[in-house]
Amino acid sequence: MGPPDHTHAGDDVRLGRLVIEDVRRGKLGQAYLRDIEDIYRFYLTEDQREKLAAMGPLKRFFWLNRWLLRNLLFRLAPARRLLLLMAPVLFLLDAEWRWGETRISLRLSPWAFLPVLIVLMLELKDKLLARDEIEVARHVQISLLPRSHPALPGWDVWSATTPANDVGGDLIDYLEAGGGRTGVALGDVAGKGMGAALLCAKLQATLRALAPDAADLERLGSRLNGVLERSGLDNRYATLFYCEIAAGDSEVRYLNAGHNPGFLIRGGEIRALEASSLPLGMLPDVRYRQGRESLSPGEAIVLYSDGITEATNARGEEYGPERLRRIVLAGSGESSEAIARRVLDDVGVFLGGEKPHDDQSLMILRRTT
Repeated sequence: MGPPDHTHAGDDVRLGRLVIEDVRRGKLGQAYLRDIEDIYRFYLTEDQREKLAAMGPLKRFFWLNRWLLRNLLFRLAPARRLLLLMAPVLFLLDAEWRWGETRISLRLSPWAFLPVLIVLMLELKDKLLARDEIEVARHVQISLLPRSHPALPGWDVWSATTPANDVGGDLIDYLEAGGGRTGVALGDVAGKGMGAALLCAKLQATLRALAPDAADLERLGSRLNGVLERSGLDNRYATLFYCEIAAGDSEVRYLNAGHNPGFLIRGGEIRALEASSLPLGMLPDVRYRQGRESLSPGEAIVLYSDGITEATNARGEEYGPERLRRIVLAGSGESSEAIARRVLDDVGVFLGGEKPHDDQSLMILRRTT
């Protein structure tokens, strides 16, 4: 008889402590409710959710379970789909044979959990492998973010971005533009996840390559649009708000390619800097228009992604541009960082613990002297 396996015993103890710690953390009910809501949104189409809302309780229960099971099976690989379908067969398969005094019983219902467990283990394995790859992509994306904010005499620039998932499709960047100017960019790629993150990286690389040699922002917009449009990715496009500023210079040159209107804070009021054309990569041969503004000390431009204004709380209410306007105006005399933190804190309070469904990015350019 060999010595006891202390390694396995130690693992069992650690697992027990982990479970106890999970219980002690509390708020498990809220976590389970969020998980159920995620399942509801992920496996049911918008049309199915609307139909369920119009049904009575009994009918809704029947159709909810039917659609959930059917949509789950459609999403599985063929071999796993067949394996999962074996579970109800095994659960119902009880047989008995008699030959004289001999009786043979076959009860497979206790084994019905086994194919479910196997499918769960296979799906978890795929998820963990994909998570490792996504973690690498996340580190790469973080490395592409600016490490510091521009230190330009006469300007106070601050930005922040928070992806809804492990990787995001929002672009925040500072770059060297032509003529000693500094370019600041906030972009938003359609969609979320890995596809959006890859196109976001392509947009960033293209912008950095083209901006220093662009004669004007109209030509820059056309060239960016041409590069993304030639990629030929269906339903993949990007909005972009790009500005150029210089040390000691009050002028801001900007390009709004289908992005949310920037907010120009001036004299206790807000004026919208609207988009001049379509998003990048949507159609060929799109023409863009450059805008210009001269900022006085204390005036600022606020840029944001729609993850801010479309943030939705548990009641289904959107944060909205009007609430953003009020918060921005309330902090108009503060620094860029203070204004941004005021907005982000207010969005967090509005969500009330609800998970954001889109990337949230914010950038403030404030004239100081």
